[in-house]
Amino acid sequence: MSKQDKAAKRPDSWTQSAPLLVDVAMGRRPADLVVRNGRLVSVYSGEIIAGIDIAIIVGRFAFVGHGAEHCIGSKTKVVDAAGRYLVPGLCDAHMHVESGMVTVTEFTRAVIPHGTTSMFIDPHEIANVLGLEGVRLMHDEALGMPINVHVQMPSCVPSAPGLENAGAAISPEDVAEAMTWPNIVGLGEVMNFPGVANNDATMRGGIDATVKAGKTVGGHFASPELGRAFHGYVAGGPEDDHEGTRMEDAMARVRQGMRAMLRLGSAWYDVASQIKAVTEQGLDPRNFILCTDDSHSGTLVNDGHMDRVVRHAIAQGLKPVTAIQMATLNTAQHFRLEREIGSITPGRLADFLIVSDLPNLVIDRVYARGVHMAEKGKLIADIPAYDYPSFAKNTIKLGKKLKSRDFDIKAPKPGKHVTARVIGVIENQAPTKALEADLSVSDGVVQMDRRNDVCQIALVERHRGTGAVVNGFVSGFGYTLDCAMASTVAHDSHHMIVVGTNKEDMAKAANRLGEVGGGVVLFSKGRELALVEMPIAGLMSEQRAEVVAAKADKLVNAMRAMGCSLNNAYMQHSLLALVVIPELRISDVGIIDVRTFEKVDLFL
Repeated sequence: MSKQDKAAKRPDSWTQSAPLLVDVAMGRRPADLVVRNGRLVSVYSGEIIAGIDIAIIVGRFAFVGHGAEHCIGSKTKVVDAAGRYLVPGLCDAHMHVESGMVTVTEFTRAVIPHGTTSMFIDPHEIANVLGLEGVRLMHDEALGMPINVHVQMPSCVPSAPGLENAGAAISPEDVAEAMTWPNIVGLGEVMNFPGVANNDATMRGGIDATVKAGKTVGGHFASPELGRAFHGYVAGGPEDDHEGTRMEDAMARVRQGMRAMLRLGSAWYDVASQIKAVTEQGLDPRNFILCTDDSHSGTLVNDGHMDRVVRHAIAQGLKPVTAIQMATLNTAQHFRLEREIGSITPGRLADFLIVSDLPNLVIDRVYARGVHMAEKGKLIADIPAYDYPSFAKNTIKLGKKLKSRDFDIKAPKPGKHVTARVIGVIENQAPTKALEADLSVSDGVVQMDRRNDVCQIALVERHRGTGAVVNGFVSGFGYTLDCAMASTVAHDSHHMIVVGTNKEDMAKAANRLGEVGGGVVLFSKGRELALVEMPIAGLMSEQRAEVVAAKADKLVNAMRAMGCSLNNAYMQHSLLALVVIPELRISDVGIIDVRTFEKVDLFL
């Protein structure tokens, strides 16, 4: 049996384990592990209960209460919590592993020390490149993890049909097939909200297949408008939403029977504004859930994962127990997994943390399925590497070697000036602004305006080798020197996005990613300043998260040296083609106004 096969062994179900659990609780059989003298964070009652012991056998809690002496045998391992807090393992309710730039295995290695023991991943990034086969790859890898990595079947590939062309497509039939897989817990974020509101057949087919399977339908209503289209979307079936940015967004979701997912990712800071629905308006916190959505490797290694989100929520005025409920029990209930995860109660998987400081969530130990996984921020468990097949690599097909002239933008008419549409980046938020700029023309070519922070953006088709390039303008990065950054991570269709102030550098950056099989690279004056190779679908590295984080740190520092002061500018760069979030985006079809879901001319 291989290491990966061994890692894939999961605990028996509650019903299969029940006779053993009862025997341990009754004292007829010794536990595998007993943790004594803890202060239980009870997410069901909202209490902190002192003097609690927990007994574990076959990876599940058998006894939770005062005095577990009767559960201890000669071979039972006994741990003294010494009055520290016993906290359920944290759950990330909505996230994309690919945003970490690493594989499921390496992502898991990175987050376990931060107390994450359950993740609900939507692999729609790899689905946009490799289709159903790519989803199955990540599904099967997730099954082998020592923590609970549940998969939501991507719903919108491409995310906005007619406005972009991805490397693959997911059909309702694909969704129905995936619902039979053992580790699929629901449908990933339904981003095509106009399609739902208009009863699009593809959207209806995927939602209906999920509901028939008794699984959860994820939502994504990325519009500030809460009128008729929002009500039509909710009526269509999505059960949660993580795209809110305002208090009224969270309130509207919950009042309509949805779960409001509040995210704190590497570049999305949406908890503080929305949590006021609870702290100021007094809404019931049971239908609020915490998540990360997108966390790159630098954030995971340097700042944390769900522990970071919980600490942030507490800092916004939530009681610690309430914040923990939003990252444990509320998530479990939403995904119909309450009898498996989300609490320290009998029968559930023995995922728990020993915490010495609750408000600051200082995690001393992490246990998953009763196994000691991490100690004081360090992983101590062995998690074998996972090998991806060759078809998942070498996916960058440019069709030609790009030249600087491929990034020339011809003026629409004779003259010295034109007015152009410009994509405006908003720091720490996913939406963009639809801006305008008066730009000069030289020899029939429109010039960027570095002094006013208007540089060029290009989308390079990379799935079919057409050699096509769509050019436009973007503002907000603040580049002051000659440079260009290219990335094959470009949500959601994952063509190549190049942003630069110098066309020679733009060409060199694009060609470099074609050579290495994808990733992100920064050039200045013909010299490569930073490179993160991501050969798996052009989205993920095969290296350890800490190695990738070091390369990402070098990239961030290089961007700053070029004048960029945005927080997590790489994440902002990667969303510039996301044609399901307003206001203005770029795709392989052209410039897209997401307020109207229409292609628009670059020039006014």
